[in-house]
Parts: sequence; C-alpha cells; structure tokens
Amino acid sequence: MSRSARPVTVLSIIRDCLDALLHPSARYDALTRARHRAFMAPRLLGSLAAFAAFPVYLAMRGAPSAIEVAAFAWLIAPILLSWFLSRTGRYEGAHVLSSLALSGLIMAVAVTTGGIESFAAIWLVVVPLEAALSASRRVAAFASLLALSCAGILILVSQLGWLSIGDTSAAERGVLMAFGVASATLYAAGLAFGAESLARTSVALLSREEERYRLLARNMSDVISRHQRNGAVQFISPAVEAMLGVPVAQLLGHGLFDRVHVADRPAYLTALSDAARGDVRSVEFRLRRERAGSERGQVDFIWVEMRCRPLDQDMGRDATREADVVAVMRDVTDRKLGEQAFDQARSAAEAADAAKTRFLATMSHELRTPLNAIIGFSEMITQEQTLMLGAAQRREYAQLINDSGKHLLSVVNGILDMSKMESGNFEMASEPFAPRASLMHCCNLLALKARENGVDLVTDAPQDLPVMTGDPRAFKQIVLNLVANAVKFTERGGQVTVTAAVSGSQLALRVSDTGIGIAPDDLKRIGAPFFQAGKTYQRRHEGTGLGLSIVKSLVALHLGELTVQSRLGEGTAVTVKLPLVYTPQAKISDAKTSDTKISEAKMSDSKASESKIATLTPVLRQELQHQELQDHPHDQVQDQPALVKKSA
Repeated sequence: MSRSARPVTVLSIIRDCLDALLHPSARYDALTRARHRAFMAPRLLGSLAAFAAFPVYLAMRGAPSAIEVAAFAWLIAPILLSWFLSRTGRYEGAHVLSSLALSGLIMAVAVTTGGIESFAAIWLVVVPLEAALSASRRVAAFASLLALSCAGILILVSQLGWLSIGDTSAAERGVLMAFGVASATLYAAGLAFGAESLARTSVALLSREEERYRLLARNMSDVISRHQRNGAVQFISPAVEAMLGVPVAQLLGHGLFDRVHVADRPAYLTALSDAARGDVRSVEFRLRRERAGSERGQVDFIWVEMRCRPLDQDMGRDATREADVVAVMRDVTDRKLGEQAFDQARSAAEAADAAKTRFLATMSHELRTPLNAIIGFSEMITQEQTLMLGAAQRREYAQLINDSGKHLLSVVNGILDMSKMESGNFEMASEPFAPRASLMHCCNLLALKARENGVDLVTDAPQDLPVMTGDPRAFKQIVLNLVANAVKFTERGGQVTVTAAVSGSQLALRVSDTGIGIAPDDLKRIGAPFFQAGKTYQRRHEGTGLGLSIVKSLVALHLGELTVQSRLGEGTAVTVKLPLVYTPQAKISDAKTSDTKISEAKMSDSKASESKIATLTPVLRQELQHQELQDHPHDQVQDQPALVKKSA
C-alpha cells in the first residue's frame, strides 16, 4: 500500500504546487485550470532538468562554446513562459511566445549544423503541433506560418551558400539525424498524450456538468424552457411531463403554444417578444393539461406563472437583434384557486354587509311606523280629558293601536320564522288537512285588501281536492304571502288569480297577477332574505322583503318545487308544487340542499325538474293569460261552483 500511495502523494504535491502558480482567472474553471497546468508542467520540468544537467555537461565536456551556452540558456528560458502565464493568465499569448522560442531554438541549432539538412530541422514540424494545445485557430495558424517561414529561410540560406558546413562524417550526420527524429517524435508523443489528457478532462467535465444539469432538470418542479421570439420551443425540461401529462416531444416547436388558452395567447407572445428585446417579463396564463384517465373531450386547464428573460443579456440589449428567450414556469393553480376563494369570501362578506345594511334600513322603517302609531294614539287616549275625545274616537284609536300592534307582531314573527328556517330549527307539524278550505280562508282574509286596492281576486279551487298531509300553518303562510305579494304589486284595475289542482302526487298551487312584474336582474335574486325587487317601486310598497323568502324556505322544507315566471310590466306567475303526503322522517338537511338550488338560476329546464326548487325564468303576460284561458275557459266559469270572485 505504501508503494502505491507514494506516487499519488507526489502527484498531489506537484498539482498543489502548480495550482499555487496559476493565475486567479484560471482557478475557478476546471478545464481552464487543466490547460494551464498542461502548459506550465512540461516547461517547468524541462527547464529544471536542463538547469540540473548543465553542471554534469560541464564536468564531462569542459568549457562550453558560446553556441552551447546559448542552447542551454534557451532550454532554461521556458520557465519564463510559465512565469508569464502565471502572472497574466493570457493562455494564447503564452502559446505564441512558446512557438517563437521553440522556432528560435530550432533555427539557431539548424544554422550551425547544416541548415535545412540539419537534424534540428525536423523539429519545425513540432511547432504547430505544440500550438494545437492552445485550442485556438489563430495560434495554430500563426505557429504553422512561423514553421513554414523558418523552413523557407533555411532553404534560402542553404541555396545561397551562406552556411558554413562543418567537417562531419556521414556516420555522425546519421547519428544526429536519428537523434533529431527520435527526440522530435518523443516530444510529439508527449504533446499527443497531453492533448488526449486535456480531451479526456474536457469530456469528463462536460459529462459531469451534463449530469448535474440533467439532475436539476429532472428533479425540479419548475419547468425550464428555451424559446424563440415567436414562441417556438427549442428545449423544455422533463418536468413538464408531470405538469401537463404529455411527452416533451409534443411540446417542441409550437406544441406548447397550442396548449395555451386562447384568451391568454396575446399576453404569452408579448412576454416572449419583450424578453427577446432584453427585458425581464413575468406573465400568468392557462395551459391545457392531459389528465390520466380523463374522458375524451374533457378540457382541464391549470394556471402557470412564467418568468422569461433573454438568453444572452448583451444581445438582448441590442435593439436590432433578437435573442433567444429562457423561461421558468411553475404551476400556480392552488394559489389562483386560493385567490378566487378569497374573492368569493370577500364578495360573500360584502353581500352579508349589504344585507345587514338593507335589513337595518328595512326594519327601521317597518318597526318605526307601527310603533309611532301605537305611541301617538295611546298618548292621545291618555289625554282624552284634555282632548275631549268621544267614544267613537277612542274606539278608532284603539283599533289603530291594535292594527299597528298586529302589524308589528307579524314583522317580528316573520323575522323569527326566517331565522329558524335558516338555522334549521323550524319545526314542521305534519297532519292531515283540507287544502281547499285553507286556501279559501286565506283568500277571504285578503279579499278586503284586494278590494281596497281595486284589484280583482279570483280563486279557482275544485271542491274535490283531496286531503293532504303536511303542516297546515305553513301551507296558510305560503298562500297568504304569495297572494298578499300579488295584490300589493298589482296596479288598480288589475287581477290576481289563485288556482289549485292535483298534478300526479302533488298539489299545484298557482298565483298569477297582471302587476308590475320583475326585471330579469332582480328575478335572479328573488327569494333572498330582505330583498325587494326594483329600485323604482321599492319604497312605494311596505314590507320587509321576507315574504317570498319564507315561502321558498317553507316549500323546500315540504320537499316541494317553486317556479317564478315574470317580466317587467307584464305580470308575475308563481307556481308551488307540494307533495300530497309529506314524510316527516325526511331530513331537514335534504330540504336545505334543495333550498340552495334556487340560487342556480342558469340551470337548464331539463335539470329543473330534478331540483326541489325550479329555475326562475321570465314569461310574457300574454303567455300567462293564454295559459289561464286554456286552464279555465270563460264558458266554464259560471258552471263551476268552486269558482269564487271577489272584486270591488
């Protein structure tokens, strides 16, 4: 183990010494560091070897000639090249100086030993080979021209006879030629091994970098892509397969652009175009995703945030040139859903605040009016001696106080009933009752109000209506609220028609009027607590806005269906369908579920029959009258004993 460990230790020491001599610019790049080491190591070792061999040469040869001293000085000179590279870091410049030094040495030896026929002339071939290690075409071209120039000079001076040819035998010339070829070959072999070592180092570093970037690309959740200015994808990381569920090959070119949502494509292309001009842009858009096991034709989009910038910052600053764009994308669907949920919650909070404000405004009006009447007329009765009130006036004031108290009680009861229904604590008392008798009783109670308003109240209830099972108090409250609303919002001279009929296993109750109607925008909100449709007629009629909301909740608790059809200025028709047999064991939660379905105003008519409360849709007044005529022709009105007409 000690023998094998020693060379590694020596090589480590040599490498550390060389690293200490490297220029700071070459210490942070592995390939540059290896090239600087490959340049400095042989020259330092060769110079040190020549310096160490010079005393031995003197001891064996004696006093050297001037040429021999110059040759040894030239052999020691490469140490200066290593010093130059260590101080400046100019790798190509060091190779140029090395080519000049080697060519100068070759020329000095060749001129004194026969010119072009000298054994040293073969070394001119090594000059461009050594320059090839610089990995620079300019240095290699310079070294090649330099070697050719040196060869040309040697040929020229040989032809002109300017060289002094020494007296050397053919055997000596052969030995020197063999030495020159062998030494040049060995030096070229050393250069080849050095080039191979650098190539191996370059491949290893490249492979290591590729593996590192491949590891990042495969394990990063963010997607990295390279685009042209027109959006064409040149490269995209494999993380996109997990994001979109499609292979990378399908997203190259314009494959990614084809998956961008149509509405987001202008913003997507604008961001890439701006980034190609040198700006850094960030954009959010939707991408179509392929879900595993999804049905064909099912579209699924995710929100993506893309931050893009030019690949070459210097090129991006040039307005006349367009750089490629590198982009980083990440899935922000969860964040967008959170923002949407926050917006919905904020809208709900604003709606709740508006409902509270509307409730306070309505209650302040509805409660203050009867309370003022109660307080005012009661004070007048207490001062009857001063005011000298008669018995008829006292009875009138007492009746007004009684009416105001009943109105105040009805307002409070409506609020309490609505609160119970919304909290799910409203108790349903199911029992058999006659719906026709309850319907006629409610219409009789409202007949006086209709007469005072100049409205015809027509009731059509067949005498053979079957007995139904349910809450009779809730049924009366439904009828009273619907008929009272119809009478209140019908102008003088109009008509309110109340009909009841059996439809399968349900009782169909229909209340239609020829009143002012409801606008389409308000029709969507009909049934919301404290909502009163229409700003133009909102304050012309008293009320808390709870009537239809209570009806809606009671119908839902009975597992029934509610349909409101209306058009502004043409009347309104409300249809309620209640089961003839109400099952008390049905859970209130089911009623709540059906209650929420009234807010889905955009449901199709095919789905309306599946919900407990149907869609609110507009209807023409002519359609209402036509349907009334079809259901109850005028030639049959007088023949039906169940038809009751109450008018002024």
